[in-house]
Amino acid sequence: MSRNSQSSGRRQFLKQSVALSGLLGAPGVLRAANRHKQLNVAAVGVNGMGWSDLNNIGTHDGVHFAGFCDIDSSRFDKADAAYPGVKHWADYREMFDQLGTGFDAVIVSTPDHMHAPVAMAAMKMGKHVYCQKPLTHTVWEARQLNQMAAKAGVITQMGNQIHSAKEYRLGVRLIQDGAIGKVQAVHSWVGVQGRQYCQRTDRPAAAEVPAGVNWDLWLGAAQERPFAADVYHPFKWRDWQDFGSGALGDFGCHILDPVFTALGIRHPISIHAENSGTTSEVWPGPETVTWKFRGTKYTTGPIEVVWRDGGLKPPAELAGMPADRQLPAAGSLFIGEAGTMVLPHVGMPQLYPADRFADYKLPEVAGASHWHAWVDAVLAGQKTTDGFDYAGPLTETVQLGNVAARLPGMTIEWNAESFRTNLPAADRLLTKSYRGGFEVPGV
Repeated sequence: MSRNSQSSGRRQFLKQSVALSGLLGAPGVLRAANRHKQLNVAAVGVNGMGWSDLNNIGTHDGVHFAGFCDIDSSRFDKADAAYPGVKHWADYREMFDQLGTGFDAVIVSTPDHMHAPVAMAAMKMGKHVYCQKPLTHTVWEARQLNQMAAKAGVITQMGNQIHSAKEYRLGVRLIQDGAIGKVQAVHSWVGVQGRQYCQRTDRPAAAEVPAGVNWDLWLGAAQERPFAADVYHPFKWRDWQDFGSGALGDFGCHILDPVFTALGIRHPISIHAENSGTTSEVWPGPETVTWKFRGTKYTTGPIEVVWRDGGLKPPAELAGMPADRQLPAAGSLFIGEAGTMVLPHVGMPQLYPADRFADYKLPEVAGASHWHAWVDAVLAGQKTTDGFDYAGPLTETVQLGNVAARLPGMTIEWNAESFRTNLPAADRLLTKSYRGGFEVPGV
């Protein structure tokens, strides 16, 4: 099918698509030497964030869709309407095999537990990858994808699209410009909790699999269990340890992203979690996770980053805000030598105390389309700022927090070089077992 046919279908849905897609940002600009190039893209997962990702990437003039894959045949409607004539598959392995050299890159927008199997298979074929956040389901997988991307020489990007937003870029700039001096501590938080959506702690009774859903392929790498209605697919898989990564996994790669970028931190040296208790099935309710990092040129020395979810927030007085102001529902608080910065989740940074910064002139910072930035980088043969070399360590940190959440009250000491902790129980949680046919090979 010609790309013109896809473009025609896309134009018919453009207004609706932009309304649904969230942060679109500025369009990507191809380098003149690459304007003739076309990126043939396959998409794995075409609804929810899958639809947002493929449609935002599809608005780039250099993109042609080579194939769509989803385990639920009812989920193709929007993608088919906007990009007519693209062939369907239920099994990503069959799509990759049959397309072969007919695709250059893949979008991975599946539940967390399938990110690494799909992305690894694509990179081993030399394909470029755009993968939803969190990059992986385990700490070990994040390390492997990082190493495989480097070995394969492919262009990668994690789908924490707010990385490219003006608000986050401005927050990073203010910290690195020294607006509040060197940073002493950071507090980050979100309102949702680890068992936000399913509202249960045990497995439900089995139910009949709906027509059009391939439950075996949905399970993929996860161990077998029966289907249950309105519990796993769609969306509520986030709460289950076998499939999702809880509130920390869902929001940590967004909210902690500007913290990582601004401070230049990478691997924590210790992790400690406190929560209301966990089970072997679902992620905990309200929790606090504390990471300690070595100091950087933007910090006063070794620094603690504290995460809270489930309605927990840091004490508002730490921010030095006026009495009539409240901390946002989600975001980060940077405590510096010369003031504080509150960075709401997808909101403009706020500097305190207000009188000290009354005449402070904010620098000009532009946002961009996160999706187009990846396409432009692939076509130009350049790295992205959110490639797996960056997203890998960020995801390792987030998933180390989830390891600690399953061992509340214990302090985990992390040696990133040897890939070991001080606790055998924590070491066992760095990876997981895979069903046959969906393994993630080591690099």
